[in-house]
Amino acid sequence: MLDNVVDLSRLQFAVTALYHFLFVPLTIGMVWMLVIMESVWLMTGKQVYQDMTRFWGKLFGINFALGVTTGITMEFQFGTNWAYYSHYVGDIFGTPLAIEGLMAFFLESTMIGLFFFGWERLSRKQHLLVTILMAIGTNLSALWILIANGWMQNPVGAEFSYQTMRMEMTDFAALLLNPDAQAKFVHTVSAGYVTGAMFVLSISSWYLLRGRNVEFARKSFRIAAAFGFASICSVIVLGDESGYTVGEAQQTKLAAIEAMWHTEPAPASFNLLAWPNETRMENDWQLSIPWVMGLIGTRSLSKEIPGIHEIMAQNRLRIQSGMLAVQALETVRRERGNSAALAVLEQHKKDLGFGLLLKKYTADVAHATPQMIAAAARDTIPRVAPMFWSFRLMVGMGMAMLLLFGWAFWASLKGNFQHRPRLLKLALWCLPLPWLSCELGWVVAEYGRQPWTIYGVLPTRLSVSTLSVESLYGSLAGFVGFYTVLLVVEMMLMVRFARQGPGSLGTGRYDHETAH
Repeated sequence: MLDNVVDLSRLQFAVTALYHFLFVPLTIGMVWMLVIMESVWLMTGKQVYQDMTRFWGKLFGINFALGVTTGITMEFQFGTNWAYYSHYVGDIFGTPLAIEGLMAFFLESTMIGLFFFGWERLSRKQHLLVTILMAIGTNLSALWILIANGWMQNPVGAEFSYQTMRMEMTDFAALLLNPDAQAKFVHTVSAGYVTGAMFVLSISSWYLLRGRNVEFARKSFRIAAAFGFASICSVIVLGDESGYTVGEAQQTKLAAIEAMWHTEPAPASFNLLAWPNETRMENDWQLSIPWVMGLIGTRSLSKEIPGIHEIMAQNRLRIQSGMLAVQALETVRRERGNSAALAVLEQHKKDLGFGLLLKKYTADVAHATPQMIAAAARDTIPRVAPMFWSFRLMVGMGMAMLLLFGWAFWASLKGNFQHRPRLLKLALWCLPLPWLSCELGWVVAEYGRQPWTIYGVLPTRLSVSTLSVESLYGSLAGFVGFYTVLLVVEMMLMVRFARQGPGSLGTGRYDHETAH
């Protein structure tokens, strides 16, 4: 029964997160494009740039509203579905989330109000400042959330306290400067910039293909092409850095991404394609490129990347060490002054989370059999095939977007892109790519952390609330239904205003409108 509760709780959070992340990248990416457009308006005084800011800002506002709506419920799930998780690490995980709400979300929300209602009340410079602060608030919000998530991937600056039976923060600076969090932040926001650029590029291409609002679309296309090309280059470069931090902090995830079952001589090869066999724990076939993985994962020619079998062997030893930590902790809870048990706990505390993995198989880890230990060690490896293919699909779509934005940027420099129907049609058909790649990136990051909610510290199995299967099915159905309605509403509004184009501003300067 508990397995069902765990799986349903995971599924519910995954569904709500994936829905929410349909809106987040566009919000992050669009806001800086608004800053660019409004800055050009301030510098040149050309009315078309103000119209661009207002029109694309309208689509940004629709997306932002839906993103807030879907995001708020996610935070409540930590208390409803993951109560023990919230108890165990709430002091640490809750800190960046609280700062995000007080610092970033309030700033962002306030500036968005001024952005939409301040056009006639603020000077040009004041309104540009509002737009810049709105963009800063949006990115600060992403920063603090990713600091929290980065700590789940690489729990630095904290340690377990047997007195409170919780994880406690020991170094806020380490939490803030966590390399995994910083790499995730720059990689994620760059992916958001690509999403915003693709959105503007695709819709502008649609206008150009139909000969509508040509000057408006040309200028929007140029900005999107330049911004998108710079952003996709950043995604690729920063993705390399993210891969390096994964190799440092989560060797299991890196091995699963690469379907690397055994440690290879350094530098390791990169499996371009392979067919992972989970049962035999080997690849049925593979197409490898020598040296590449070693350079990406270690930045050296001599450092090895451990394979899955070797990682399992290491984890088996950590589970055996963690058994001693769990037994000592239980002794300390019964006998607070037992110095011998305290000494054992301190010696093996770093492996406590691995010992807790045995709770899946036995209530008393002292009675764990070698078979149970072996099964727990196997549990530390996420399923390889979903990781392997999700990563490669994400990278493949990234390469496709690099080619598209490179072509669009080159054509915009030449000034003849509006006469290239193949380019414009390709830009239109590539609209879904950044969303798909962002969702796959989330899968790689979060699914690859299993079986942990806090990597190496707290197993997912022990993190859930005491809920019934029936209540989880009901809430899951409710979330899916409600979020689907919100997604349909967003799509209808986006399509409606995109079809109207800048004519929806009612200025009398564009196609299919009359002046208000």
